[in-house]
Amino acid sequence: MQLLLDLDSEVPIYQQIRDRVVESVADGTLGPGASLPSTRQCAVDLAINFHTVNKAYDLLRREGIIRINRKSGAVIHPDVGRATPELRAGEDWRPRLRVLLAEAVVRGVPEAEVAAYVRSTLGGFVLGRADEEKDGGG
Repeated sequence: MQLLLDLDSEVPIYQQIRDRVVESVADGTLGPGASLPSTRQCAVDLAINFHTVNKAYDLLRREGIIRINRKSGAVIHPDVGRATPELRAGEDWRPRLRVLLAEAVVRGVPEAEVAAYVRSTLGGFVLGRADEEKDGGG
């Protein structure tokens, strides 16, 4: 797993790790059941404190995106991409998206440009697309 982090960003490193894992799951780079490196190995690879990685993994675990156990370590949740109660429990994306859309409005980004970007970005994610196609939505 290759994570690109911006150490100069205002976004905390643990949040960047979390975000990159979520993006990797959505675009199909990491599938259900895929293993993540241990917190210590990831910290060594990124040259950061392992507590930072642990915080990111814990956030992903609480959101139901990964499972962690002593035997298999951290793995992508087998039901990721499905609307299970465990995954839906962490459904706080609407308020975050609202703030991002408000930022675009405040910065004067045209609505059509925002909508085109959203469609293009969603089109680049493979997770869930097979379910949509079965339901006739894709």
